[in-house]
Amino acid sequence: MKSERGITLISVTVYIIAITILIGVITVISRYFYTNTKSVSQSIDPVTQFTKFNTFFSDEVNHENIKVLECNTDEGSGNSYIVFDNGVQYTFIKNNMSVYRNKVKICYVVENCTFSQTIKNGKSVVNVLFAVKDKSYTQQYTLKM
Repeated sequence: MKSERGITLISVTVYIIAITILIGVITVISRYFYTNTKSVSQSIDPVTQFTKFNTFFSDEVNHENIKVLECNTDEGSGNSYIVFDNGVQYTFIKNNMSVYRNKVKICYVVENCTFSQTIKNGKSVVNVLFAVKDKSYTQQYTLKM
């Protein structure tokens, strides 16, 4: 009788074909998955973006004895920012359509976000105009003194 040691050329060919088919199937599935996640992440809900911003910003202005150190909108570039005395800064950068809290991006695909400060009845009031897609929101925040 003949000794059967090792693998034959036919079995190696079958293994290579099976692995190639498996890699092809995994590639198609992963491409489909990543395409769908990319399209889901690009669908922007304006209400969600404003709610995220409003959550962070209202938490900031509701601290006791918070003061605005600086508030500015650059008409040329469209960038705007507001700095509070606790060191937190909110910045809107028009080029990348994003709102940052310090250096962390909290909102994206924002078309406009301007900050202004007024004094009303002896209290500091921050006005925010926030625009995402075709939706525009105007909000007033009264600082606690």
